[in-house]
Amino acid sequence: MPTECIPYKETNYFSELILDYLAQKEKLKPFYNHFPEIENFKAQIEEKTSFPIENREVLVQSLKKQYAETVVSPATSKNIDRLSQKTTFTVVTGHQLNLFTGPLYFLYKIVSTINLTKILKEKYPEYDFVPVYWMATEDHDFEEISFFYLHGKKFKWVNAEERAGRDAVGNLSTNGLDEVYKLFSAEIGGGTNAEHLKDLFKKAYLQHENLTDATRYLANELFKEQGLVILDGQHKELKDLFIPFAQRELTEQLSYKTTHPKTEALSELGYNVQVNPREINLFYLHDGLRERIIESEGRYFVHDTEIEWSREEILRELEEHPELFSPNVMLRPLYQEVILPNLCYIGGGGELAYWLELKDYFEAEKVPFPVLLLRNSALIQNEKINEKREKLNISVKELFLKPHELINRKVRQISNIDIDFSPQKEHLVQQFQHLYEIAEQTDKTFLGAVKAQEVKQLKGLENLEKRLLKAQKRKLEDHVHRIAELQNSLFPNQSLQERQTNFSELYAEYGEGLISTLLKELNPLEAEFKILTFGK
Repeated sequence: MPTECIPYKETNYFSELILDYLAQKEKLKPFYNHFPEIENFKAQIEEKTSFPIENREVLVQSLKKQYAETVVSPATSKNIDRLSQKTTFTVVTGHQLNLFTGPLYFLYKIVSTINLTKILKEKYPEYDFVPVYWMATEDHDFEEISFFYLHGKKFKWVNAEERAGRDAVGNLSTNGLDEVYKLFSAEIGGGTNAEHLKDLFKKAYLQHENLTDATRYLANELFKEQGLVILDGQHKELKDLFIPFAQRELTEQLSYKTTHPKTEALSELGYNVQVNPREINLFYLHDGLRERIIESEGRYFVHDTEIEWSREEILRELEEHPELFSPNVMLRPLYQEVILPNLCYIGGGGELAYWLELKDYFEAEKVPFPVLLLRNSALIQNEKINEKREKLNISVKELFLKPHELINRKVRQISNIDIDFSPQKEHLVQQFQHLYEIAEQTDKTFLGAVKAQEVKQLKGLENLEKRLLKAQKRKLEDHVHRIAELQNSLFPNQSLQERQTNFSELYAEYGEGLISTLLKELNPLEAEFKILTFGK
């Protein structure tokens, strides 16, 4: 398959923080332990050998309960059993329970995770490595997960329960998704691949009662042959393991004390802080609600409810019902590393940004901090689109320009007149430099007048350049339209394809070859953006 790569920096879609992390800038080294290079995983393995064997036993039993109603592939079953062995480690990615997987990068996350376990096995054959998808069942941002895009159209789950947005999304009933199914079926059309997608949607969402079970079924069907293990952290047995850490969160507010200085340090370095920690980073799950816990003057309250406890009462509630205490985005990473023998977390740029705030917290809790790896990113096109790009003389790198920048560049290149007035502007600046010298020698009060005249004339040249460019665009209207149409097809809503397009749009065209090609082409340790060209 034809593939091309460009550095992440040249895509103009990644933050300065992530680019500096990939470049291993010295100023960011205090925020992580081991950079994701294959040789560094040996030290990570040695650090994680301290993972308690009793935690492994709890994990395996919990997973078997979670898979009780799911047809488990031999590969996944074997991986679950392997987790009881002290020589087995995990690689984890996490994602929200987006409707029908949401944006395309859901696949990239999981493929990156599966492929890294294969690479690790080749390098360290004496160990086993299991890919894990952590379902964000305890999240409550319903608006973010309630839709997906297909052929530029938005398919939204509008008949969800009233509690949507306050309850943990994994608990939501799948009622109302039959309407989405009807609209989706009409849009996806016919053919073998389309029929498979309809069947997949129907079995996932119309034959399972809640969003957790539906998502588990869907992800399992897509990746069961690769042995993917799908984990729901909202289980009492797993929450039992986290009780000591949750106790310290309630009584010592350790996460805030250790992460707040890190967020300030990142801010002082000029980076945008992804997540600001709360003093208590736990939610309480109660009667269809997930609300944050607040401490004030020695008493604990559940925000926007009448629930409150003394210190002794809330600690007793935690001991008796740990499943009702839900970690937020700052605490969930620690919970993950407490219940999994994990080496590496694979996520997008926004996720790695908040993980970089957490290293000191992990050290304070004496839990090994995992390797942080940016997931693969890719742009998928077919040969027909690629041929159009070549005919329009647009390079792969130029595809990532802003629309107006790309069009202006191409119009200038194909015009029979020179619409770049940079030489004239430079000549004008040189002329005015001489006038500045004359004014300086005669009457300095004229400096302002000279400056005003310079600005006026430069502005005049810029306006003339814009008018000529606009006129040439009209003259080349058909060419401009084809450029815009090409870029819009690959960058819907002027965004990366992977952040907008649902996998079903590509699966309908390429079928099983979509996932098999991603598994073949995406190497998570190659820190470059890939462009994959599928056959017609």
